[in-house]
This record gives sequence, C-alpha cells and structure tokens, in this order.
Amino acid sequence: MEAARLLIREAKEADLRALIGLFAADAVGGHGDTTDPSAYDDYLRAFRIIAASAEQTLYVAERAGEVVGTFQTMITTTLTGRGGSAMIIEAVQTRADMRGQGIGAAMIKFCIDGAKSRGMRMIQLTSNNARKDAHRFYERLGFKPTHLGFKMLLK
Repeated sequence: MEAARLLIREAKEADLRALIGLFAADAVGGHGDTTDPSAYDDYLRAFRIIAASAEQTLYVAERAGEVVGTFQTMITTTLTGRGGSAMIIEAVQTRADMRGQGIGAAMIKFCIDGAKSRGMRMIQLTSNNARKDAHRFYERLGFKPTHLGFKMLLK
C-alpha cells in the first residue's frame, strides 16, 4: 500500500473510538490513554473543545475507510519573531501495523504544506525523549532539534 491512497481530513466525532484506540495502543507515550468505556466522556469533551476551536484542528489519515493515523495542529501567534505565527504539531500517531508505509511522512507533509500556504514563520513539535526512531524520522523531514522542552504534570 502506498501513501498516495491516503486521505487526510478533519476528524469527526464518529472517528473518536478509532482515535482513542490509537492513543491507548501507545505504550511509550505514557499519557494514560485507555479504551475503558468509563473514559469515553473525557475524550468526547476534549474532542468537542478541539472541534470548536478556531486555532486547533484534529486530523485523521484514512486508508480504505479505516483510520490509520492522526495528528493535531495548533496555531499560535507571539510577539517574538516580529509577531509571526507558528504551527504546532501534536499527537502524531500512525497505527502500529501501518508504520513504514509513508503515512507519517504524508501527515507531516500535509502540515508543512498547510503552514506554508498560511504564511507561518515556523512549525514546531515535541517528541518523547524515548522515541529515537521518531526523532530520526522528523530530522529526515527537515526538522532540527533546536530547543529543550520542559513539562510539569499537574494531574
């Protein structure tokens, strides 16, 4: 299967269970995602917040009617960089059985093309320190590890 048969589109509420499954299958992320039905309302609430936001978009990559990947973009504008806007890419996931088929590259290219067409000054993303393969993947696509990120978990 080639990436050319991939459809990248905005996620719909009907995609939510497939998206939850992608995140719950990620053992490295450590986000505590789960397919437990008791957590569904938390995901639904978050989905609706994202869907209502003018600055956030959740996407799915679909092949043959199945969700095989996902990512989210956010647009932020700061005074630094002469008031330029940047695209932040988050929550990039490709279904484990579909990795190595160009899906991740197609999703990131979609982001790059969108950021360029909107006149963004930069694209940035973070990646878990343990994801060495992902780091090499992003570097192959032209990203540079220029900053060190910090997090403070509150929950």
